Amino acid sequence: MSNNNPCLSCGACCAFFRVSFYWGECASAGGVVPDELTVQVNHSLVAMIGTDRKPARCTSLSGEIGGQVGCTMYAQRSSTCRDFEASWEHGEHNEACDRARARHGLPPSNRAGR
Repeated sequence: MSNNNPCLSCGACCAFFRVSFYWGECASAGGVVPDELTVQVNHSLVAMIGTDRKPARCTSLSGEIGGQVGCTMYAQRSSTCRDFEASWEHGEHNEACDRARARHGLPPSNRAGR
């Protein structure tokens, strides 16, 4: 993530949604996601540990929601995480981002990405 990435001062999505993805993204299947950080959901899906329960919080999220946060396995994150964008990060609204932010008492992102 670049230093101006709005996600570095949020992290709400990592502590709201179940982060599930195809098991083939796990290292044991030739992917990059460390197996020990996942839990089986069904025969074809795994989820990041911590996001499989409520309240959710990904085991790889460090820091304080709404403060300074980071992903301890950023380079090895799943496609689910790679594909999720902060609202307005690339000029498009992401209602899911704002819903996660609201759950943690944070205001919706604005067009400036903050």
